[in-house]
Amino acid sequence: MAESGERSSDPDAVAVSGVEDVTVLVVDDEPSNTTSLKKIFEREGMRVFTADHARAALEVARRHRIHVVLTDLMMPGTNGVELLRALKEVSSDIEVVLMTAYGTVETAVQAMRDGAYDFVEKPLKRVTIVKSVRKAAERQRLVAENRLLRQEIKALTRREIVGQSSALRRVLEVAAQAAPSSATVLILGESGTGKELIARTIHAQSVRASGPFVAVNCAAIPESILEAELFGYERGAFTGAVGRREGRFAKARAGTLFLDEIGELSPAVQVKILRVLQEGEYEPVGGDTARADVRIVAATNRNLQAEVEAGRFREDLYYRLNVIAVTAPPLRARREDVPLLVDHFLGVYCKKNGRARLTIPPEVLRKLTDYSWPGNVRQLENVVERAAVLCRGDTLSLGDLPEEIVAAASAAPSQLTFSVGTPLEEVEHRLIRETLKHTDGDKSLAAQLLGISTRTIYRKLGDES
Repeated sequence: MAESGERSSDPDAVAVSGVEDVTVLVVDDEPSNTTSLKKIFEREGMRVFTADHARAALEVARRHRIHVVLTDLMMPGTNGVELLRALKEVSSDIEVVLMTAYGTVETAVQAMRDGAYDFVEKPLKRVTIVKSVRKAAERQRLVAENRLLRQEIKALTRREIVGQSSALRRVLEVAAQAAPSSATVLILGESGTGKELIARTIHAQSVRASGPFVAVNCAAIPESILEAELFGYERGAFTGAVGRREGRFAKARAGTLFLDEIGELSPAVQVKILRVLQEGEYEPVGGDTARADVRIVAATNRNLQAEVEAGRFREDLYYRLNVIAVTAPPLRARREDVPLLVDHFLGVYCKKNGRARLTIPPEVLRKLTDYSWPGNVRQLENVVERAAVLCRGDTLSLGDLPEEIVAAASAAPSQLTFSVGTPLEEVEHRLIRETLKHTDGDKSLAAQLLGISTRTIYRKLGDES
């Protein structure tokens, strides 16, 4: 039985901020013990529930927010270790302290390996039991705060595709259709258009969504080590290989491997990637053949067809990659999405920098919408982050924007007018030509914007193309 008394004066006792908010559940089949412990913890300013068996304890834990459970180890029916496991199923945050007799200390130590916070030996001493429960409550608070902090950081860093333009919707529709298949997807587009976000969307909607998404920037890894990074190596495969190391293909097992900037691959690595796509296998450096259980999504800002014609990219690899191709539209082709993106990034970076949400007047938003954005969404994000940091008031001004954006002439939206009776063929020709000017001659992107196939553009323009 626990010894009753006044609030603990032990100098080593751990103070828990807001101890009145700590809720303790005492579980013991001896009513005298639960009554005594309830009085002790209430004198410490804690809220206390009691239960005389495991089933009642679980019911209390389901109905109330419990921070610490103090339970007897040996009870009729479900014992303290079994209750511990069941409580962790109810809430992984609950900390459990076990009360045990001398002969069951080994069992209590094993229970701590299963997730118990501490154990106290009977006969119980008030100072000892209060100290253990307070430390458990402090641990519970820290774990809960850390989990919440991780969730907030994850929310701040989570990337999502923002926009409602028809150009973007068409790309996402193709991506959604391709996602459930096992087909290789090639994502084309300028730098900063969100190619990796599209790849992540495909992964999230695929049958491999529960597996890892592993991204590799082929341009960022030196050619001399790229093969080892992709395929791994065995111990002793080369000087400095002191141990075995898994490559990105192995790390992406049962998931998706995103090969960004694939147009930068050397001819030697291109051959090895081709083998993976053809045979479904690869060889770690200095190792034996391994199966490649991955779905490949590739991306590039280069014109791979031109690279093939120039002899810098293998034609057979190009066709293996180009099973399903989508082109991420540049921001200048989806200006109507700029206000949505600005609003999204303002929310992210105001929160990240701990300041109130900034407002943006129409003239500032108009400047951002009219700008051509050669760096695309990535550039816009950087500009908004800069403005969120440098703005001294609660409203953005033109002075918070980079000079090149403020000085840029407003871009008048392209408009075509036709007289009544203009032949349909001429209307089509002019519309296609103007769209090609808008996309800097990129026929794939122009076709996506117009909702037609690239072949149709070639057919409609004939010799002009």
